[in-house]
Amino acid sequence: MFESSLSGNIFFESILEDATGRSIKVLKTQFKSGGCINNALKLITTEGDYFLKWQSGIPEDMFQKEALGLKLLSNTNTIKIPEVYAYGKVEGKHYLLMENIESAQPSNNYWEDFGITLAEMHLNNTSLKYGLDHDNYIGKLPQPNDDKEDWIDFFIHNRLEYQLKLAIDNHMVNNSFIDRYRKFYEILPQLLPIDRPALLHGDMWSGNVMVGGDGKVCLIDPAVYYGHREIELAFTHMFGGFDYDFYDSYKATYPLDSGFEERIDIYNVYPHMVHVNLFGQSYLHGVEGVLRRYL
Repeated sequence: MFESSLSGNIFFESILEDATGRSIKVLKTQFKSGGCINNALKLITTEGDYFLKWQSGIPEDMFQKEALGLKLLSNTNTIKIPEVYAYGKVEGKHYLLMENIESAQPSNNYWEDFGITLAEMHLNNTSLKYGLDHDNYIGKLPQPNDDKEDWIDFFIHNRLEYQLKLAIDNHMVNNSFIDRYRKFYEILPQLLPIDRPALLHGDMWSGNVMVGGDGKVCLIDPAVYYGHREIELAFTHMFGGFDYDFYDSYKATYPLDSGFEERIDIYNVYPHMVHVNLFGQSYLHGVEGVLRRYL
């Protein structure tokens, strides 16, 4: 296998030297999950363990933007975020070198602590506008973050409409769907509340949540921006939802406007459209259900 070969170790050692400026010997490697598009390994070296993601054929700035997002989240000093050591390009392959987090059994109050710390992260607000000072990615798709003072304006133009245009370009949707989808924009001001911008992880599903060595939550693979915090909580429901204690402790720390449960499907039009553009038309049914409900 590639990661255990001599040539593989030489490649990983060249990345470590590029990242650290030192010659570090790789003793052993272990495959790890790197998401849908990346290769990932735990590197066991003479100077400790590292987590490495690498890939070719991805946008030049993808790992840079991931590193920036992780740093923004880490700077809130709330939820555990792996430290980024370096990113770059070696032998035509992009890499991201990070702290290796060993997963453990969750603590007894894992979900309660997760809800509290996420609420604290959302309370740690440093932006007056929705968006970010740079664009980034969700999965391998571009995510535009041009800042706006109005959340619904941001949600429509930078999230819903951008994904629709990708779907149109990829011949995923017909004219009837396009017309109904855009008509949906008109009623959003009556459906969604106003709240101040919060720093969001941006891709908050169970695959991007892990239990750290201390039994507490650790977040990975972000798609960071400042947005309405309800969209973050809605995202957690995409694949079954989190434990009840998570939601109860979040709301006890940072209460939500009434009726949030009724708005979950509205916010999740965005991740459904992301999945349409990443994985195909089977995910359109989630959007179609929302359109039928409101139009």
